[in-house]
Amino acid sequence: MTKNLKMLWRRAWDLNVLRLHGVLVNTSKAGTQHSVRNALFKGVYEEHECELVKRVVRPGHRVLEIGTGIGLVSLLATRLAGEGQVLSCEANPALEAVIRANYALNGWTPRLKMLAVTGSPGEVTFHQNDNLLSSSRIDRKLAGREITVPGIAISALIGEHRPDTIIMDVEGSEIELLGAADLSEVSFLIVEMHPHIVGVDRINDLLRKLNADGFRIADQKHKTYLLQRE
Repeated sequence: MTKNLKMLWRRAWDLNVLRLHGVLVNTSKAGTQHSVRNALFKGVYEEHECELVKRVVRPGHRVLEIGTGIGLVSLLATRLAGEGQVLSCEANPALEAVIRANYALNGWTPRLKMLAVTGSPGEVTFHQNDNLLSSSRIDRKLAGREITVPGIAISALIGEHRPDTIIMDVEGSEIELLGAADLSEVSFLIVEMHPHIVGVDRINDLLRKLNADGFRIADQKHKTYLLQRE
């Protein structure tokens, strides 16, 4: 069945809960943004991150996820690594109830920090958009509102959780975060890059830096990279 046919069939049945990658997510009209609902019904929501997570995360791994969205990738990582092994961070306060509800569908409680991950600690400006896929710390000149959210330095998070794997989807802030982080004890990075926001040259510079720090590109699915320590 093609992705569009999947979406049409699931919309016709008006499914309120969907199983993807072995976990349950809410797909009700009331609780799910229209664009996200369609992507879930097609099976394409965060599909690249999910495929790479399934490739590397194993029972007992410690996973740090930065940019949780609705929680699908976090739930998948929890299924693979075990409850309590995944520390998730999300800057958009509008998503907290969504994340917790999706965890509850699976009988789990998230380890969740509702704050922005930054290069240095302190409050930051967050550009909150009605389309959650466009919300970002970077001002993309889109319709929306500016809010102030608490921030935590990525170095503090890594020191606290000591992750084997970092998953990151932060709408362009990957340049700042991976430039500031001590990744010496990290084995895997799963990072969605955003050249349309920060530019191709800055992404290439970041990849060269990570290579110099001991990471090689083990796989790439569209704009999402799996980087593995040599």
